[in-house]
Amino acid sequence: MRRFVEGIDRGQATLFPECLEDWVDEDNPVRVIDAFVDRLDLSRVGFDGVAPEATGRPSYHPAVLLKLYIYGYLNRVQSSRRLEREAGRNVEVMWLTSRLVPDHKTIADFRKDSGPAIKQVCVQFVELCRLMGLLTKASVAIDGSKFKAVNTRDKNFTRGKVVDTKHHLIVTHEVTNDGSDRAQLASIACQAKQVLGIDELEAVADRGYYSGAEILACHEAGIEVTLPKPMASGIEARGRFGKQDFRYVTEEDVYVCPAGEKLAYHYTNEENGLVLRRYWTNACQSCAIKQRCTTGKERRITRWEHEHVLEEVQKRLDKNPQAMRQRRETAEHPFATLKMRMGATHFLMKRLPKVATEMALHVLAYNLTRVMNIMGIQPLMAAIQA
Repeated sequence: MRRFVEGIDRGQATLFPECLEDWVDEDNPVRVIDAFVDRLDLSRVGFDGVAPEATGRPSYHPAVLLKLYIYGYLNRVQSSRRLEREAGRNVEVMWLTSRLVPDHKTIADFRKDSGPAIKQVCVQFVELCRLMGLLTKASVAIDGSKFKAVNTRDKNFTRGKVVDTKHHLIVTHEVTNDGSDRAQLASIACQAKQVLGIDELEAVADRGYYSGAEILACHEAGIEVTLPKPMASGIEARGRFGKQDFRYVTEEDVYVCPAGEKLAYHYTNEENGLVLRRYWTNACQSCAIKQRCTTGKERRITRWEHEHVLEEVQKRLDKNPQAMRQRRETAEHPFATLKMRMGATHFLMKRLPKVATEMALHVLAYNLTRVMNIMGIQPLMAAIQA
């Protein structure tokens, strides 16, 4: 006769362990959360209520609510009402909060009112990773992605992210409701450089970040960026030569066209705040391949005053054609992981500052998971407590 695994009678009395400590083993991730939050100087990072008031009803210590939120985002429980339920029934949360069960409004208000401080907690964990030697390689990948938000479709949020290329940790991030990445490169790259505490940085981004002004700002900040130039004019699609087919000769200050003619400098003007130099030749009319170059009287080439910076970017890309593949392998996985954890609704809160707070919690949970997988629970605990 086939037998089955038998359960215990629900009416049978059970002798539970005498303390919650016996229910949480030494390799449980909640111990990392507990140790990390206890290590923080919550007053310095900006939390209110660290020192109790002399009068009035006692409040919850910020550490309790912060631990609850980190646990929630680590385990895909982001709703304040669900966190309230977990605090009353989940043994891990009971251990983490010392059996305190804050109501959902208290939990929600903490997230709503503590945005800047929570973002600093995320920064503090990245700093801890740097001290542990996980961010020694001065190379990052920059990318952005659209996330669903509680708003109209044309205001969906985009998150810019810088990922360490070795361990795939998120070094820094920024939330914006600007659908274009073109104005984000210098800001996010400089943030990464500051977080890593280094003088020089290598950054790889996709063509959506290409902007001459942004690349120049990175160059002046000691950041070497590698990214492809977008082909926006469509001239190559029509079978004609692009600007990349014209070779610039620095010594003579001329461009050499595919037919071997030299395009000389004629004048300089300013357009959209950029100082531009104009080059052309009068030999186009008799050129045998003119139809592959231009439909006008002559082909004109425009050169920005800082064009040499853009040329260096192209040279780096030519020397390392695998850079874009490395960027995809580094940056796309964290986005997929974050969206999977967030679920179908993605963000729960409204307005940009509150969404930024949510993203900081998601990034912190992601980085915590990555470091626990890389180092293991016990070594990470030892590093935190060192």
